[in-house]
Amino acid sequence: MPLDAPPDSRQVWLPAELAGLTGLPGGLRYAHWDGRSPFPADPGAVEFYVPPFVKDLDVISRPLTRMKRLKAVQALSSGTDGLGTWLRRLPGRVVLCNARGVHARSTAELALALILASLRRIPEFTRAQDRGAWQPAVSRSLYGSSVLVVGYGEIGSALDDLLTPFGCAVTRVARTGRDSPRGPVHPVARLPRLVAGADIVVLTTALTPGTRHLFDAELLARARDGALLVNVARGAVVDTAALLTEVANGRLTAALDVTDPEPLPAGHPLRGTPGVLITPHVGALTSAMWPRLEDLVRRQLNRFASGEELDNVVAY
Repeated sequence: MPLDAPPDSRQVWLPAELAGLTGLPGGLRYAHWDGRSPFPADPGAVEFYVPPFVKDLDVISRPLTRMKRLKAVQALSSGTDGLGTWLRRLPGRVVLCNARGVHARSTAELALALILASLRRIPEFTRAQDRGAWQPAVSRSLYGSSVLVVGYGEIGSALDDLLTPFGCAVTRVARTGRDSPRGPVHPVARLPRLVAGADIVVLTTALTPGTRHLFDAELLARARDGALLVNVARGAVVDTAALLTEVANGRLTAALDVTDPEPLPAGHPLRGTPGVLITPHVGALTSAMWPRLEDLVRRQLNRFASGEELDNVVAY
């Protein structure tokens, strides 16, 4: 790593987890920050910022108002909701990039795990194990189920691949309709009709003003009795109060890697509702994550140093 760059070199801040990253371009000066320690250098000189890998926007944004020379921010997450709001406060134009595609396979893997765990009643059997009880029960099968994937991007496509051996009838939905190698992708305008025919609804869409509370009381009411809702997108895509009503009366079940609010408070009623499985936003957190993030950051910094356009640019 070219740590011996001249003092007047263009400043780059990287997260502490990437302190050992190799293959970075010369002509740049690198510093590392963990989000907790004092700033490692003057934020006013930073041109390229890779925030710490945390979900707390207050931590990520803390140095932003002092980054007067900032040109690019490379987020380590696929979702960048909220970060663009901060960048709009800065003078000049800052390019915001996400980690689109990096976490797709891991998140799809978790979506499949949540589906199988919910259908096969794994949480119920685990609680019985903890009590020392032996309680066999008939479970639902994923084989031949109808699955509606809402947000057919890289995560949705990766999940589609994983569902293939199960012979599922997959229906795909995105903001606009199109063709895909696996079949048609329907526009979101058809969602009220399509949701009624699904045994399992999986949310993989980005959080935008148009998808906030997309699954509100009206849309959830259209879901068929006994349907499973899986959310690996963002918690606010679902109206939490409306979902709680549906799961509390037993009409729907849910498997949630994301919630609104997040983290879900300890006493929140969703935590104790039968038929609800919750994981703490861990879709991306696998052993494959950091090598992929390293490849992304290395590639982006080489493009930045060469004056090339960056990949994964997000409009905000």
